[in-house]
Amino acid sequence: MKLQLRGSSPDGGEAMTAELLIRSPRTQARIAGVFYLLTILTGASALLGAGRLFSTLLVGSTLCYIAVTVLFYKLFRAVNRNISALAAVFSLVGCAFSILGLFHLGPFRMNPLVFFGCYCLLIGYLILRSTFLPRILGALMAFGGLGWLTFLSPPLSNYLSPYNMAPGILGEAALTVWLLAVGLNAQRWNEQANAAA
Repeated sequence: MKLQLRGSSPDGGEAMTAELLIRSPRTQARIAGVFYLLTILTGASALLGAGRLFSTLLVGSTLCYIAVTVLFYKLFRAVNRNISALAAVFSLVGCAFSILGLFHLGPFRMNPLVFFGCYCLLIGYLILRSTFLPRILGALMAFGGLGWLTFLSPPLSNYLSPYNMAPGILGEAALTVWLLAVGLNAQRWNEQANAAA
């Protein structure tokens, strides 16, 4: 909810306005969109880089994805707190595997995209159950999650490559564009959050 306070006051009225604006679900959704875009741009740039540049960009992309994960957890707990938390766990494990793999420290070899596939499936489900985002975005995210899950089997992912990446790119890009352009329906988010509480 955005509270409009005009002018400054000695008791910190402007700070209160900024704090309430940041707490707004629509603003949080747009901030998540910015971090999602940064994730996509730095991740794509990492694929073109090599050596130290690749490492730096991959770490930057992972940090941006962690920000998306935290913001999504806060937004989607209005739909289902437990599933939102489970989705966040999958994402954070995927981020950890990305960083550990970069330094060859992973406990076992698994493509982090598998964890992001689970994450996208759960976020897709939460969007489908939400009232504040279009359901088509949920379907696209779930479809994207299925694409990432093909990386469970290296032979399968190699056989389907590069087509198995298209659903994930489409789903996550569509959600990013929507969050940047529209955000979410704050009134419906508040209604769903109040019902969940």
